[in-house]
Amino acid sequence: MNKTYLKKLEYDKILNELEKYCHTYIGKQKVENLLPSSNKDFVKKSLLETEQAVSLIERNTTPPISEIADIRVYIKMLESSSALTAKALLDICNILNMADELQSYFANFINDESYENLNMYFDSLYTNLAIVNKIKTSIIDTDTIADNASSNLSTIRRHIRQAEQEIKNKLNSLLHSSYSKYMQENVITMRNDRYVIPVKQEFRNLVKGFVHDISSTGSTVFIEPLAVFEANNTLNNLKVEESAEIEKILQNLSNLLIPYTNELLTNIEAIGNLDFIFAKAKYSNSIKGITPKINNEKFVSLINARHPLIDSNKVVPTTISIGKDYSLLIITGPNTGGKTVTLKTVGLLSLMACSGLNIPADEKSSIYVFDEIYADIGDDQSIADSLSTFSSHIKNISNIVNDATSKSLVLVDELGSGTDPLEGANLAISILEFFKNSDILTLATTHYQELKQYALITEGVQNASVEFDIENLKPTYRLLIGIPRKK
Repeated sequence: MNKTYLKKLEYDKILNELEKYCHTYIGKQKVENLLPSSNKDFVKKSLLETEQAVSLIERNTTPPISEIADIRVYIKMLESSSALTAKALLDICNILNMADELQSYFANFINDESYENLNMYFDSLYTNLAIVNKIKTSIIDTDTIADNASSNLSTIRRHIRQAEQEIKNKLNSLLHSSYSKYMQENVITMRNDRYVIPVKQEFRNLVKGFVHDISSTGSTVFIEPLAVFEANNTLNNLKVEESAEIEKILQNLSNLLIPYTNELLTNIEAIGNLDFIFAKAKYSNSIKGITPKINNEKFVSLINARHPLIDSNKVVPTTISIGKDYSLLIITGPNTGGKTVTLKTVGLLSLMACSGLNIPADEKSSIYVFDEIYADIGDDQSIADSLSTFSSHIKNISNIVNDATSKSLVLVDELGSGTDPLEGANLAISILEFFKNSDILTLATTHYQELKQYALITEGVQNASVEFDIENLKPTYRLLIGIPRKK
């Protein structure tokens, strides 16, 4: 559908709200790319998924979905038999673990026909607890491989600890001997991956060894005494062996995953789909939404519908119907009385339903799947194009007249305004007559008395108005079908 009309109806703001309920990057991408569909079967399927997700949350709880990494680069590395990093392996482990938790979450409902549409996503999840356990026991965190990841690594690290202790013992002996007066501090430190001691600059020639660094002030020299030179060499050789063994461990863990690259890709897609579907369900709960009926008779019937972007404590529900007894509804009433909100509510809820989203209305509300929803709402005056308010509206209406079909919904706010009242009224009647004769469902707001009269005498056209409290001199925002207003 045309993004210009989506913007006018604030569809983008609905997507912003919906995205807040997503956890994964895939779920968020699906929200960003979500557009209303004109395919009735697809709309019904999407709504059914949302409805089943709402039910499952009520009967169970929210599914265990959290952020997942984009592992597509890792998959390519596996396909070329490359070793993954510890972080990459943990990211994949998280996905496999989440797949197992999701299957456990759905286990009691797997044969329940009430969740037939969700079953395909849960059923497609691949689990492998043997690989998950192997990765978890081998990798402590992104920077640490466990000692027991292999017997060889355990042996190497034991020798490393022994070598380090030997070096520290020798250096401590030196620090607490007659050499102590040459020291800047009685501490052992590291320079260039070798153990050294801090010696005062004036005594550097009295401590035999290799200088590895000098302090910024030049007062301290970091020396590796000859007594620990061979031990440091041994330690560094052991660390090289450790790095080689870690690479071997990472390669072996990666090899476990190579046969399952397709299953891993299926997992992230399934998790993303479930994240998106359950985000729709959670958003539905937040707006107290219901799953609307999808009709084939081309009508809209909204019962106690509420605009989802208005504070739920302030919004006034509206009941509105069009398409059964009349195809054109003309709404009148005072400014700020709710006429425009009524148009936006009908348009936005129709867009939401066609996007597979539940709508804030009462049960038995029904929507038709339109091929397009056109909206001429607001002032599109363009300084750059030198368009007046009236001209901009006429340009929009012209586009709608040329593009709308009998399966479209047209929403027009203050049709014919911005010019001579008599000319504007006559023009508005001509445009509305075109929409009526073209069998296009149309809602229009107006202040023109001529349009109210037109609705009274024309078959297939109905008047409506937003109620005004005369005693308190303020609008009630209630819509009254069949009753025009003076203003």
